Amino acid sequence: MTAEVSPTQVSLEDLLRDAVGRLRDAGVPSARVDAEILLAHVLGESRGRAAALALAGRRADPETAERLRSLVDERARRVPLQHLTGLAPFRGLELRIGPGVFIPRPETEQVAQAALDHLQCVRVSRPRVIDLGTGSGALAAAIAAEHPAAEVHAVELSEQAAAWARVNLEPHGVTLHRQDLREVPAEWEATFDVVVSNPPYIPPGMVPTEVEVREHDPELALYGGGPDGLQVPWAVVDSAAALLSAGGWMIMEHAEVQAATIAARLAEDPRFAQVRTHQDLTGRDRATSAVRTDTAARPSPFDAIDMGE
Repeated sequence: MTAEVSPTQVSLEDLLRDAVGRLRDAGVPSARVDAEILLAHVLGESRGRAAALALAGRRADPETAERLRSLVDERARRVPLQHLTGLAPFRGLELRIGPGVFIPRPETEQVAQAALDHLQCVRVSRPRVIDLGTGSGALAAAIAAEHPAAEVHAVELSEQAAAWARVNLEPHGVTLHRQDLREVPAEWEATFDVVVSNPPYIPPGMVPTEVEVREHDPELALYGGGPDGLQVPWAVVDSAAALLSAGGWMIMEHAEVQAATIAARLAEDPRFAQVRTHQDLTGRDRATSAVRTDTAARPSPFDAIDMGE
């Protein structure tokens, strides 16, 4: 005996097909993926399970159908998918995400991997790691989750971003500090083994082409300041030099076009040695690492740079 189907119910397959079409018409580049994720979100299922239910002819009640249509409307207006679901995948984690915080990108996962690879070589039983400008907490959370022996700290200035970071970091025992990454307390100096950072680095004239980034990521997390976008990255370098003990290691994400400049300046900086450029999964130069030397008394070539307010 088959169950009766209410005339008000709608086929999940039809809902999914309609969602994909509307997102494609709106120019969303990953229309099929986004539609399936939104369907999974409203059903409370995994993406694979939601797609299987649609293929099996499962139907949705009017409330579920309307909720999906509403989310598709928002996505068609280029509201980030992560803001609609409240989640962003990062390595093996699902981070809580919403307005006011930078959405973590896949390339940053390679920065986390480089840091984790380095931690395997650190001859300290409980290495101290700090993430400067943590945003959502992605780097700090991933490192703490995958290298539980580390004592991980994170610094964030934005009140909105720190609120999201706190949710993502607390389960992993990361200590969050609300402060400017340029301000290093005296008691922190030369006490960390690893510094990681994905600072804002976009130059002022280089407006992001993606609508989701341009209209929804906070400017504080995008633009690095100065004509080349490197004002904040240079501040990260200075803070890393103060935070790291001799032999400590830093890695910083940046734009591909900034790689050569950053590598050259670090190579000239007596505070650092073993400068290395790291590529993302597409082969682009997207991060630079260096080792802290034991030359704290020597002047830095960045001392004359006006970092501004």
